[in-house]
Amino acid sequence: MAPSLVAGPTGKVVARRLGFALILLLVVSVLSFVLESLTPGNAALEILGTNATRAQYVALDKKLGLDLPIYQQYFNWLKAAIGGDLGTSVYSGQPVAHQIAQRLPVSLSLVIGALLASSVIGIGIGVISAVRGRAIGRGVDVLALIGFVLPSFWIAAELIVIFAVRLQWLPATGYVPLRTSPTEWLRSLVLPVASLSLFCIAAIAKQTREAMLDVLGSVYVRLARANGASRRSIVFRHGLRNASLPIVTVIGLQAVGLLGGTVFAETVFALPGLGSLLVNSALNHDLPLVQGVTICFTLMIVLINLVVDVAYTWLNPRLRTA
Repeated sequence: MAPSLVAGPTGKVVARRLGFALILLLVVSVLSFVLESLTPGNAALEILGTNATRAQYVALDKKLGLDLPIYQQYFNWLKAAIGGDLGTSVYSGQPVAHQIAQRLPVSLSLVIGALLASSVIGIGIGVISAVRGRAIGRGVDVLALIGFVLPSFWIAAELIVIFAVRLQWLPATGYVPLRTSPTEWLRSLVLPVASLSLFCIAAIAKQTREAMLDVLGSVYVRLARANGASRRSIVFRHGLRNASLPIVTVIGLQAVGLLGGTVFAETVFALPGLGSLLVNSALNHDLPLVQGVTICFTLMIVLINLVVDVAYTWLNPRLRTA
């Protein structure tokens, strides 16, 4: 069964997604290249400062290839990128791929941590509220409202004030690599993960509750209950399992949103991840670095969508029997 699934529906999903991914990467690379080139400022100006002579600016522009037409700059970059070379940062002089590899674990730790925490807590709250009744259900609605209304920067500021300044339980800023100290690595992620998770928990809990209520009120669940099925079987085997498709959908959407949230979280909590790297490179007009980070984010979005589509294939009985 598994091999036929891989060669059948799942293989088609993967092939289709990979085709879309190539088109998406091309479109994103063109847009980011053009938009960054149109922003006021210049990499040579950022490097040399305001006291350099015009001749120095012109010489550095020529050295960096910034004197070429924008389309020629893009095709030069694209040719190198296809060969696996994302270029060199015009500001630091380091290879773009090396800088991304250094920063990627920080962003992945943040996104995966927030996604796992929000999924487990959100699904748990949603299931309990659907099973236990109205009071908890109203609590979920209040939680969803709070998560949707409160701005993330306010939540982050309050978390820092309470847990870092007053209680001094956790560090306010900074990041400790996992290989250096697993304990300190975990402590450095708690506050940024918590600041990103509240909105996701609210969205996942509300979607889980609504999906579970629809399933638990269906005819086949009432028949299963009438036939003496246990409460646990009804909730998990019939309820949660059949409500999984909309839950997977909202988790996928939240995962994509968390990638954008890393820009905010890494800036507020001074984490050396891809989000802060993107902000700094954009401010410095470091076009190769902006391109490299943008492509990396795009690839992660493509991967998330691919995982969601494959999950649909496994969870949908009609696709499994296709």
